[in-house]
Amino acid sequence: MNVLGRFPSPHDAFRSSALRSPDAPFLIAPASAGLPYARDGFRLAYGTIAGEVEAARQVYARAGYGRGARVALLLDNRPEFFVHWLALNALGVSIVPINPDLRPEELAFQLTLADADLAVGLGERIAPLAGRADFAAFRPVELGAAIPDSRKTVTAQAGDLTAECALLFTSGSTGKPKGCILSNRYFLQVAQWYHGQGGIAALQPEGEVNLTPLPMFHMNALGCSAVGMMAQGGAVVPLDRFHASRWWASVAESGATVVHCLGVIPAILLQLPPSPDERRHKVRFAFAPGVDVRHRAAFEERYGIRIVDAWAMTETGGAAATTTARVPSGFGARCIGEPAAGMEYRIVDEQGGDVAAGQAGELLVRAAGAEPRAGFFSGYLDDPVATEEAWQGGWFHTGDFVRTGEDGLLYFFDRKKSIVRRSGENIAVLEVESVLQRQEGVRATAVTPVPDELRGEEVFAFIVADPDDITDKAAFAERIARASAALIAYHKLPGYVAFVTELPLSATRKLARGEIKQLAAKAVSEGTALDLRALKAGLRKH
Repeated sequence: MNVLGRFPSPHDAFRSSALRSPDAPFLIAPASAGLPYARDGFRLAYGTIAGEVEAARQVYARAGYGRGARVALLLDNRPEFFVHWLALNALGVSIVPINPDLRPEELAFQLTLADADLAVGLGERIAPLAGRADFAAFRPVELGAAIPDSRKTVTAQAGDLTAECALLFTSGSTGKPKGCILSNRYFLQVAQWYHGQGGIAALQPEGEVNLTPLPMFHMNALGCSAVGMMAQGGAVVPLDRFHASRWWASVAESGATVVHCLGVIPAILLQLPPSPDERRHKVRFAFAPGVDVRHRAAFEERYGIRIVDAWAMTETGGAAATTTARVPSGFGARCIGEPAAGMEYRIVDEQGGDVAAGQAGELLVRAAGAEPRAGFFSGYLDDPVATEEAWQGGWFHTGDFVRTGEDGLLYFFDRKKSIVRRSGENIAVLEVESVLQRQEGVRATAVTPVPDELRGEEVFAFIVADPDDITDKAAFAERIARASAALIAYHKLPGYVAFVTELPLSATRKLARGEIKQLAAKAVSEGTALDLRALKAGLRKH
């Protein structure tokens, strides 16, 4: 499907499907999903949502919103999110989808960087903000309340391929999340890549139902699932979260033909006792990057669903992505498949030279042709220096190390950037370190990823503490974890802590990240680190 050639924006893709098939389902949730806001589930047609989108568009238009404004949405994965996003997209307004797990300090950082003109959200999301003076500038508005007039200079009330569609936040190496500016073209190209995978991921012309538990503040859900389905008139099943006990009933009763998940989900599902629901589904494939090779084989055998692995970044979108959709079943561990059509890549060493075949190096990517940045992110918001550094030499530097296998496929090796990839979330170690460093009694700290059987990676923290404060190490670790939970989302908290007298440093007196990572893995395997994972899970509820 030529998505890019047909539509100038996600709204136009949606509108085309709504005009063609107004009675076709667009948003589905079965009762078995147990959504707290829709216990009986819902089945909303394109025509129904189109009417709500148009009504919302008129409200925003009368209030003066258009290109040049950004509106933060604290609407989770609810139908209202799609209504407001599409209404704003029709006017050329960019959205800032918000992670509901963010703490006030993190949220304030994102809203400030985004220079949000307005924040629209659910009562339970907006009420805490409305009562704080430091959030008044972002004008928190509860869903259904009157929309105040825009305060931005609006250049037009329409979008095109170049217009900013969304600002998504991604972790980098600077300690704070970066705001990735993503255009309409970006999302349409993600959808085009998704439609063009072929093989076991080939999509039917109509009738697809895409179930995802992933949040709409991620490009996977927003680009592949949402825009991918809009472009062909398919339906989206936007779950609130992954719930293992409800998963197979939700998959079967929604009529899902495609499911999206992350590597941790198949591992959890394999721990469930057998159930009749697990074979009632109509699913042809699961789009699940990062599944352990052992879990993949067992999952495919037990549930009769082939797994498609893939690689992409928020910055690259569909312009530079890989997939195993055309690779025969049984591909090797860490295989990320074949590069997208129109994607050029190099694998280089630290000096920027091409590595020998089979050796690991950093993956550099770009679009083929005269526009190497076509379809990529438009840049990091208010950080042109970081943007140009990422594009040094005319190639986007991914920070990911890969190698080419003897079969000609690409294999993921490791990450150059200082991030922890936990259950699909990128966590900047510098951000976690800065929060831990603020806690009473902490002299120094180093954070690193360690392998985790279920979540891919977990956060590990080495801490140098004042001797008087660590007579009871477990109590001290719990105290700083609880204090840190007020400043950062629970998933960023350390799952393991080890106390040391000093941190490994390089010759230039910087943290020796490689040695730290090895020492952390050893501490976990030998059981000398404090395991805070249960405490961390409990803090998620607070």
